[in-house]
Amino acid sequence: MNQLLPSLDELDHHAEIQPEFARWRTGYGPFEHALETQAAVFRLAHQLVQAELQPDLASVYRLLQAIDRIGSAGLWLVVHMTYARRVRLDGSELSVEDFKAAPEGHTGGSLNMVPAYAGYLGLNALTGSTRAWLMGQGHCVAAIEALNLLTDNLHPEQKQAYGGGEAGINRLLEDFYGYHQAADGSPSAPLGSHVNAHTGGGIAEGGYLGFAELQYAHMPLPGETLVAFLSDGAAEEQRGSDWIPRWWRAEDCGVALPIMIANGRRIEQRTQLGTHEGLEGFRQHLSRCGFDPIPFDGRDPAAFVCALWEMEQRLVRRVEEKSRGLLRYPLPIPYGIAETIKGFGFYGAGSNAAHNLPLPGNPSVDDASRELFNSHAAPLFVPWGELEQARQLIAQSRHARPAERDNALATRRPSAPVMPPLQYHDHACSPMAAVDDFFVELTRANPSLRPRVGNPDELASNRLGGVLRAMKHRVVDPEGELEAVDGKIITALNEEAVVSACLANQGGLNLVASYEAFCVKMLGAVRQTLIFSRQQKEVGRPAGWLGWPIIATSHTWENGKNQQSHQDTTFCEALLSEMSDMARVLFPADHNSAMALLPSIYQTRGALACLVMPKRERPAIFNQAQAEQLARDGAIIVDEQKGDNPILLIANGSYQLTEMQRATRRLKEARVSYRLVYLQEPGRFRAPRDRWEIEALAAEGVTERLFPEQMEMRVLLTHMRPEVARGHLWPILPDVRRNSVLGYRNRGGTLDEGGMQFANRASWANVLAACARLLDIPRTALLKPDEAAAVAGKGDPRVLR
Repeated sequence: MNQLLPSLDELDHHAEIQPEFARWRTGYGPFEHALETQAAVFRLAHQLVQAELQPDLASVYRLLQAIDRIGSAGLWLVVHMTYARRVRLDGSELSVEDFKAAPEGHTGGSLNMVPAYAGYLGLNALTGSTRAWLMGQGHCVAAIEALNLLTDNLHPEQKQAYGGGEAGINRLLEDFYGYHQAADGSPSAPLGSHVNAHTGGGIAEGGYLGFAELQYAHMPLPGETLVAFLSDGAAEEQRGSDWIPRWWRAEDCGVALPIMIANGRRIEQRTQLGTHEGLEGFRQHLSRCGFDPIPFDGRDPAAFVCALWEMEQRLVRRVEEKSRGLLRYPLPIPYGIAETIKGFGFYGAGSNAAHNLPLPGNPSVDDASRELFNSHAAPLFVPWGELEQARQLIAQSRHARPAERDNALATRRPSAPVMPPLQYHDHACSPMAAVDDFFVELTRANPSLRPRVGNPDELASNRLGGVLRAMKHRVVDPEGELEAVDGKIITALNEEAVVSACLANQGGLNLVASYEAFCVKMLGAVRQTLIFSRQQKEVGRPAGWLGWPIIATSHTWENGKNQQSHQDTTFCEALLSEMSDMARVLFPADHNSAMALLPSIYQTRGALACLVMPKRERPAIFNQAQAEQLARDGAIIVDEQKGDNPILLIANGSYQLTEMQRATRRLKEARVSYRLVYLQEPGRFRAPRDRWEIEALAAEGVTERLFPEQMEMRVLLTHMRPEVARGHLWPILPDVRRNSVLGYRNRGGTLDEGGMQFANRASWANVLAACARLLDIPRTALLKPDEAAAVAGKGDPRVLR
């Protein structure tokens, strides 16, 4: 920010001829404008006028004065949100009864975010362009909500609750950590402890530190700009955030402007960036990773305005230089470092206490703390008339542009994709071939939808060779035909980073594939997206991004050779616990059942699918009609032998179906009646937990047709852990005395497929043993003596192969 900046004498002369500049440079409330910031504002003002974004220099300075006042009022409101039950718009001191009995809030970080978000609002107003924003530290939401209220950037439900002056502001204070509930138990206030679906312009909760750092560069499309506010603790420690220059390409990425709030504090301790040596080391680290670090005063809204403007201009210049052949990827990505202290603007700034409750006591019962609150809040107060003038300037700037709450990323809704023809097979092959063929054709049919493939390691091994050839790994120095500078595959041995690339690509088409056991590392990022999308649906503004699958392949039952670290069914079990209308958990058994599922997954909006599927060749079980019925209903009758008192066999998983089919051959020999049902989508047959989940259940009559009440004896062989499956599926397993559930029992090691099944008591022979128990007949009625001995753990397991 110090290139071609004016000298002090030039600034003094400018102040003499521009009274609005002189008025601004004196500062306001807690905001002091350093000489470097004054010089940057001088240059900014001239550039904006030259670009015809502002009519004259005075207009720029008036808007910056307005931002100072809105920022100071934002600091004032944030500390009231933590401690007070009411505000006094005449600026008088609060009394005992005006304070909350139980104050709460992430005060220090929120105070640091006020000048940051005020600067973001200021740049939008000055340039007449609405950028999107993202905040990694979502617990600092008080800053966003306070400034959104002060600038009338509210969704309708918040405007109704918190608009209208003092009464509305007081409702905001009462609702902030007020814990009020509606009759159904949900929070009744359009406000939360973190960014949520009520927050104007919010696109992510930011409750799980580190994910914003992994996602921001993948979010904007060309022509869009995103300002990403990042945490210093997460930024210095989240591996993968420093890879952003590897992935950013002007051809398919919008402008991404990362700003790290370097306040030097975590919750309980100083960050490495809290020291001069640590901060300097971080700057050097950024430079080595391909960033262009830009340090500036993080205590001044105007410094944020200038830094963001400078970052935009630098990136534009780099892209131009790249097009002229002067630069090559990775381009130096501007990275702002806002140097500040935790809790700037209020008592306790710079201390650990600033994180949550900076005062030494509770002002509602402690006289000293009450005096400290009043004395430190007073310098932040902005007279209402003065604040109203500032608000009007911001409002006027929105006449020809969207409000920040309606930015392009917050209102994302890409066009519905054109579905390619489905290619069904009648021969054995890998179910992954269905995904491979479909995704390649899907992206070809929809060139306007940016594709992203998340790949932690082995795309070809996971049978996605067509995707690899068509999309290619994105690299900066291609080594072979499967790599390209503009490749669409984000490959890194970091599951959080690659899934984040796709979670962030909400304007395009996505695919992620990983070993099932390692998908667990993606779970936190996936869950954050699902939660936010569900909140959006519940408030009546459903997310518009297109659904896509996370493929858990090379899975537990075919990965025995790789020791128990590779044998884990946690991922699908965890997603089955999420709301079924947001996360479908699917177990396609063969190529055709996988193929039939894919169109519905990509036509859904605001929801994900987990496909647990083999990569090895599997027999063709379902024809086209059966596969499409299975996709609609979630389960299908595979086989049955009619007779009195049939036993109901339920298979969930491709290898489990094979074992069940082998068991039915013995039942036929023994003339035992049965029905075999394949359960592809367990979530369709659960008990709904709310009214939205009802919509995800199987259609009326399907459950009774497939699982009739008179078939009381039931055996479920599941891909998952038996306890998890039984818990979710109790509606179709109603009487524990009359059913048995088999599956993964946390047993494994270096084994083959048959060994895994035997170790977990999940083989065809274990199914027959369970049937014998329910039928109250000896095991030897269904098993040979040596087989029964093996099941009992007294024989040779090899006889069961």
